Amino acid sequence: MRLLSDLALLAADNGEGLVGEANDKIITFFSLGVVLFFAVTVALLSALQARLERRKYERKAADLRKRVGW
Repeated sequence: MRLLSDLALLAADNGEGLVGEANDKIITFFSLGVVLFFAVTVALLSALQARLERRKYERKAADLRKRVGW
């Protein structure tokens, strides 16, 4: 019986979320935000990986020059 009263309290807001009733504008902007977040995240992480790879190759070249004597 306690479970039913708890579920009733959760449903007391008539299905509205944190920002109120979800209409098409709210859904569209939220979805756009999710897409932009992942696009920016992938771009930034790719740039970071490219920079780290460049540092790795520069370090390997420096080690090779030390070994060869240049």
